[in-house]
Amino acid sequence: MELDSRTDRSFARARGRAALAAGVLGLLLAVGGCGASGDSSGSNEKATDGKAAPREGFADGPEGAGADESRAASSAEDRADGKPSGSKAAPKPGAAATHVIRTATLSVEVKSVPKAVAAARGVAEGAGGLVATENTERLDDTYETSHLVLRVPQDRFQEVLRELAGSGKLLSRTSNAKDVTDQVVDVDSRIATQRASVARVRELMDRAEKISDVVALEGELSSRQSDLESLLAQQSSLKDRTSLATITLDLTPPDAPDDEGRDEDAGFLDALGGGWGAFVTMLRWVAVAFGAALPFLLTGALALLVWRALRRRGAARTAAPAGTPEKEGTPAP
Repeated sequence: MELDSRTDRSFARARGRAALAAGVLGLLLAVGGCGASGDSSGSNEKATDGKAAPREGFADGPEGAGADESRAASSAEDRADGKPSGSKAAPKPGAAATHVIRTATLSVEVKSVPKAVAAARGVAEGAGGLVATENTERLDDTYETSHLVLRVPQDRFQEVLRELAGSGKLLSRTSNAKDVTDQVVDVDSRIATQRASVARVRELMDRAEKISDVVALEGELSSRQSDLESLLAQQSSLKDRTSLATITLDLTPPDAPDDEGRDEDAGFLDALGGGWGAFVTMLRWVAVAFGAALPFLLTGALALLVWRALRRRGAARTAAPAGTPEKEGTPAP
């Protein structure tokens, strides 16, 4: 009996130890399961917020899908344009456009000035330009010269210059180019700002209720519209000068008479004309000198007359006592 009681006690202790071990194991399993579930929920939250990096070749969420669609669309457009997929887009042509004012001056000696003028007009109009100014002066019955101002497009500027320079003997040529890109950009920006300012003032006028406010806003609107019109005029002038180049062309015939040639070939009539001109010039200078001295001469003559009158009066006073008659009864000397 005593042995059986000891055996029962040992079995009870073993069962207790087994139950304790099972409880500890179950607790450990429960703690591990909670940690795993927390990690999985955290990873899901990161994926939902878009902070986790998507796997290569996949798009997570609507943003990834949109990016894939845009890349696919761009690839399709590149293929349609004949460009390889993934190539960078070419910059816009007007993004870095430069604005240049080009001017040139030509002096050409030609055999026939009228024909050269007609040819220059045809070259300018053929290039899409125009003749802005034409001035022809006849030197005598045989010779004449012409002064032309041509406006031609910028892209045909050099071509027109070559054609005009080749129309005869080139005497002189000057060319100038001025970059006004910064000025054009500044004027465009100021115009945009001024238009927005005018629009704001008009909105304030629509909301104004007092007459004094309306009057003040009308004055401000008039001032800003005046500034806007001035800027628009500058923009138009810059556009005209940068779109059309200016060429000044002087056409002269060969052996045209000039002042030096006339002096060398002077004859009797020329000498007579020169002498007459010198004589007239001398008379003119004499008249000018006489006119300048006339006030002094008149003053001197008046002073002389006064002096002579006073002298005569003094002589008469001294002569009167000597010429008085003698009294009666006075013995003769």
